[in-house]
Amino acid sequence: MIAAELPPITGPNIEYALIAPILIITAAAVIGTVVEAAVPRRHRFLIQAVIAVVGVVAALIDTVVVYLSLDAIDSKQTARGQISTEGALSVDGPSVFTWGILLVFALMSFLLFAERRLEGGLSAFTGRAADAPGSAGEAEAQAANIEHTEVFPLAVFALLGMMVFAASNDLLTMFVALEVLSLPLYLLCGLARRRRLLSQEAALKYFLLGAFSSAFFLYGIALAYGYAGSFELAEIDVAVSTRTGSENLLLAAIALMAVGLLFKISAVPFHAWTPDVYHGAPTPVTAFMAAGTKAAAFVALLRVFFVAFGGASWDWRPTIWVIALITMLLGSLVSIAQTDVKRMLAYSSVAHAGFLLVGFAGAYAGVSGRITSVSSVLFYLAVYGVASIGAFAIVTLIRDAAGEATHLSRWAGLGKASPFLAGSFALFMLSFAGIPLTSGFIGKWGVFTAAWSGGYGSLVVAGVVVSAIAAYFYVRVIVLMFFTDPVGEGPTVAVPSALTTVVIAAAAVVTVALGVLPGPMLDLAQHAGAFVR
Repeated sequence: MIAAELPPITGPNIEYALIAPILIITAAAVIGTVVEAAVPRRHRFLIQAVIAVVGVVAALIDTVVVYLSLDAIDSKQTARGQISTEGALSVDGPSVFTWGILLVFALMSFLLFAERRLEGGLSAFTGRAADAPGSAGEAEAQAANIEHTEVFPLAVFALLGMMVFAASNDLLTMFVALEVLSLPLYLLCGLARRRRLLSQEAALKYFLLGAFSSAFFLYGIALAYGYAGSFELAEIDVAVSTRTGSENLLLAAIALMAVGLLFKISAVPFHAWTPDVYHGAPTPVTAFMAAGTKAAAFVALLRVFFVAFGGASWDWRPTIWVIALITMLLGSLVSIAQTDVKRMLAYSSVAHAGFLLVGFAGAYAGVSGRITSVSSVLFYLAVYGVASIGAFAIVTLIRDAAGEATHLSRWAGLGKASPFLAGSFALFMLSFAGIPLTSGFIGKWGVFTAAWSGGYGSLVVAGVVVSAIAAYFYVRVIVLMFFTDPVGEGPTVAVPSALTTVVIAAAAVVTVALGVLPGPMLDLAQHAGAFVR
């Protein structure tokens, strides 16, 4: 008998040049894991910090190269890039722009991770997480100057998940990326050197609620597959546009996936984890989450709803309208009652998620020369992330005997104790409030313009009113720092290394520069174009 000839097996077509930034970050994470196992403990911290920073810088340089190489796919140049890695990733303008800001956020955050001057030559992370708080083992680790150097590869893995999450073109890849970004963050939240019980509580809450949200997201993916017969976003869009399946199945899929994604951006009513986790986690980790997770999750939200469920926009836009309104309102009102700086910034993050949802709800694709929902959200994410990291960097420097002094009363008189820190923090507060000549003003103008162009003028009016309410608690902090007499000896300001100083100074410069001269960054966000299908 003559055996039948088998057809040749063809390998997958992987565009390695396009996904090189992701590969660089993957390599940095893997190398960091190997270093953790092979290098003696006393040398690890510096090596891990260098690997993480060098990996991020290399990936950022290559991201610029990839962005410049993207070609327009239509004559109107509304979208540029292509679908790569056998349909798993979409390397288009929005995803590569998001890679760029994620890498900048990571670079700033990793410099805060590497700060060792504030804790007597040690980092902000506990020596041995397995030791019970207050135990003899913890005291032994403290005396031996032991540090958890695993925080660097864990953070790099989280960054990898964020980058893939923002560029995912099919729902399974998106779910895997969601878990890759989430699991390291669950661990990092529980590794604080000070107030360890609070840190461990934050990690447990984040893990449990995050697991629930992931389950909702996965169930929504299953229903979307049942409706469309495919995990690819473009195929789902075809099924939604032609309404070939059950309407109830489609609406259930949209609702369940929205729960998973809205949880990650801290939108009401899925925000309950945010204040506790932001408060309990090590502050450098809080800064990384506040900027990076929100950016990656928002771009993934835009991609899913604009690409896969765009044909059903009139089904989900009214719901997003309501969620945007209550998120803005609740975040701003509850912030007024906060007496802790980190919790205030957490509820501020909730309010900013609402402002971002205003631009998303408008779902405005735009005409030539006018800002779109996608470009306005991208710009807002960039400016909010930089200011947020700068604000949390300052929080690490206001201290007392127990560590960070986060109660607002301890910040009275900071303007006299450290004009640079108080002035920088005031600048970030003004940016969050959307005051002119700061980047936050341009960010809010962008999302409000997109929503107005999309026919949601009433939501824009509500956003302006809520912005005025939110300005109260930001200005209150400024008054406290500059015009209130300190209690006792006043705030104690730690002297950081150049790492934290550079982060604060860079964040302040960017906040002013993008408020005074926003044109180049707005053009860059606009040039990113629409999502490639």
